[in-house]
Amino acid sequence: MNTKNYTSTSSTVCLDAKQVKRIREDQQLTQLYISKVVGVTTDTISRWENNRYPTMRRENALKLADALEVSLEDILQQPASEAEEAVPPARQKKLALWGGLLVLCLVVLSISFSFMSKKPLPPVAVTALRTLQNFASPGSTIPVQITLTHRTKGGGVILKEYFPKGWKIVQAFPPASSLDNINGVARWIIKAADNRDRVVYLLQVDHDAKVNVETTFVGEIVSGTEGNQSSVPVQGESKVSVAPFHWADADGNGTIDDAEMLQASFTIEDMSGVHIDWDDLEGLWDAGRYYWDQDKSAFLPQPK
Repeated sequence: MNTKNYTSTSSTVCLDAKQVKRIREDQQLTQLYISKVVGVTTDTISRWENNRYPTMRRENALKLADALEVSLEDILQQPASEAEEAVPPARQKKLALWGGLLVLCLVVLSISFSFMSKKPLPPVAVTALRTLQNFASPGSTIPVQITLTHRTKGGGVILKEYFPKGWKIVQAFPPASSLDNINGVARWIIKAADNRDRVVYLLQVDHDAKVNVETTFVGEIVSGTEGNQSSVPVQGESKVSVAPFHWADADGNGTIDDAEMLQASFTIEDMSGVHIDWDDLEGLWDAGRYYWDQDKSAFLPQPK
């Protein structure tokens, strides 16, 4: 075991997701093996490797480093200054030279193309990325985020979102321009003067939704001007499992642990404009275990 001395006293650390996956695959270790050693689910290992949990408890990070048989520093994000120092000066000069030549070539090509073609370049298509939670309990409310990218100044967009029938949007920011909760369709018209890059909404799950079934979300975003429009599907996460677990309980074990609570706090910050009851969530966190009360349509602390 080649564990190095790591002097940080922070209770949470920033994980280098790509490094974790590379080390595991280089050592031909399975996610199942790592999950058994660390004491978490394979889903959690997958989320660590896909940067779904960019921060994690130091205790879990130490266990993960032990499972991978590397030092803790090897799986954490390296400060920019250290990364630069890792490159020899001679190589830095060579990289800078090649970078300058590449920029010069691109400038020449751009100028040449502008003289050769009178047609303006088409605008970059606006894209959208959906973020969902792992679980949704019948009758509960879950947060949904859609992040817009490649928006240009002076360009409006239309976002269309199709969610499961029987589910209802109870809050949205900005408010939907058109909402059909019966058929599960919402549309947002975001004008050019509105420079927002995020649409969020709270979705109430159908009380009669079947448990242990995956539901699907579909969407598209339309952008551009008359005669030059683009329509692309919403990317990102598209499925949620219907199960009696709180949306903050990422691994569905009936407990909201510290790492999950930290991630939930980030989600609530990103959901600015709609109300999520922090006190209720904190109560479930303090209690340890919780359960879903179907009659009250609420998550309640598990009696000890």
